[in-house]
Amino acid sequence: MKSWSGPGLVAGMVCLGAGWALGQEAAQATPPSQATTPTPPAKIYDVGPDVTAPELLPRQWDMIAPGTCKEPKDGVVSLALVVDAEGAPQNVSVVSPLGTTPEKMALRIISADRFKPGTLRGDPVAVRSTAEVSIKGCFVTKTDDAGNTTEVFRLTAQPEQEFGATAAQKEFSERAAAIAAQPQIPGLFKVGNGVSAPVPLNYIEAEFSEEARRKHFDGVCLVSVVVDAEGKPRNARVIRALGAGLDEKAVEAVNKYRFRPAMKDGVPVPVMITVQVNFKLYEKSN
Repeated sequence: MKSWSGPGLVAGMVCLGAGWALGQEAAQATPPSQATTPTPPAKIYDVGPDVTAPELLPRQWDMIAPGTCKEPKDGVVSLALVVDAEGAPQNVSVVSPLGTTPEKMALRIISADRFKPGTLRGDPVAVRSTAEVSIKGCFVTKTDDAGNTTEVFRLTAQPEQEFGATAAQKEFSERAAAIAAQPQIPGLFKVGNGVSAPVPLNYIEAEFSEEARRKHFDGVCLVSVVVDAEGKPRNARVIRALGAGLDEKAVEAVNKYRFRPAMKDGVPVPVMITVQVNFKLYEKSN
């Protein structure tokens, strides 16, 4: 770890959806239970003559009255996502991220949304979409029993959500499609049901970018990656962005990881996992 004259920097990694986290020791892989055949990636459709768009199901978010908190943070956030055949959002990402508070709240809102799924000639299917979310909120100070205080962002109005290729979204539709698209890799397996999780063999610390260091910017970046049958990362891509140059640093670190590959019936197989790369600022003690 390098030493800085200002706030210290820590970058860490946690893998999600694969039955383990990386720390001092790797957790035990998921024990095999039942052999299965490879599950091909679900096909993703665009809205068209035979494909209907998903419909957002109503939901109310907790709010506080405007003027009862400080530091108003309003903004309109553009996102890309896929709504799967069960009406759940997948691959939610901010398009052209800046790392703002409204972006983080919009990600939380869209990720918690539920939909009436889109259909292909009446059958539910995964449908690619874009969204614009209008966020209005501000910060309140919370104090715990020990007297510690934290600043919490709260909504002052219900978020306004618009889905689909609106005029304002056309400029980034191609990039949104690239973010939301699932990689098509023949023979890709899912962890579980007889397929063990890959086990990390090394830990590469993600470096802070100069821009993030200068702005004292931190957060969590999610990277989707395929661990192939040789334990090497492939197709690493950001699915939850931070901006300020940290996304590129996260992918750079993930591409240097090495794993004991996932196993099925004693044979190495490729699987997809999600890696959580943590960039953390801390104050140096005197």
